[in-house]
Amino acid sequence: MAGMQFNLTDSKNKTFVLPVNPKEVSIDSATADSTVSVVKLGQINLVGDEKIRSIEVSSTLPVKTADVHYLSVSKPYKNGQTYVDKLTKIYKSKKQVRLVVTKTKISFKGIMSEFKYGMEDGNADEFTFTFKLTEYKPHKAKKIKTSKKKKKKVAKKGKSRSKPPKKIGRGSKVIVNGRLHANSVGSGPGATERNATRKISLIAKGAKYPYHVTTLSGGARGWVSKSAVKAV
Repeated sequence: MAGMQFNLTDSKNKTFVLPVNPKEVSIDSATADSTVSVVKLGQINLVGDEKIRSIEVSSTLPVKTADVHYLSVSKPYKNGQTYVDKLTKIYKSKKQVRLVVTKTKISFKGIMSEFKYGMEDGNADEFTFTFKLTEYKPHKAKKIKTSKKKKKKVAKKGKSRSKPPKKIGRGSKVIVNGRLHANSVGSGPGATERNATRKISLIAKGAKYPYHVTTLSGGARGWVSKSAVKAV
């Protein structure tokens, strides 16, 4: 047939076509965004990385395909149970499958993370089903060799070494002594912090006031200079 078709190809490169086209199909895409509060600016959105995508398909399967006029394939399997068995096998395999929708740009590869089927409204002539494909990103654990510990060099008496300063980054706990500002440029000078225990939430490299600090519970305070911050 020349119409749109929904083709499923399993991990063994075997393809079959869903006999009845779904009324709708949707691809779920989103990013892992977060919001922070900035003095005199309010909440701002920090765009995160893309989350795992998924696609969901719902349709029906005639129990007997003979004489059914609304099929999307010219040579279907005789029984709807055959399609149910194939979908169940794909779901249980936990291997990737590709869904291709002809006449569109949809070509989605993923694991069948959900599959359910049954009958509705007392209709014994067709199965209803829904499956969800979830994007799979290959990954594996990498074993890192640990180097042998070197013997610590003991400093000679009379020569003491000062401890290196702690690095400050996002999330660092710090002591703040200095004036707060509305932004990293220095606009809107506000209150002055004195020996206040705060947390770094944002860093603007190269700015005059590069550190945005919050209370330990996340309440925004403002931007301060580098010299006003000391690591705890």
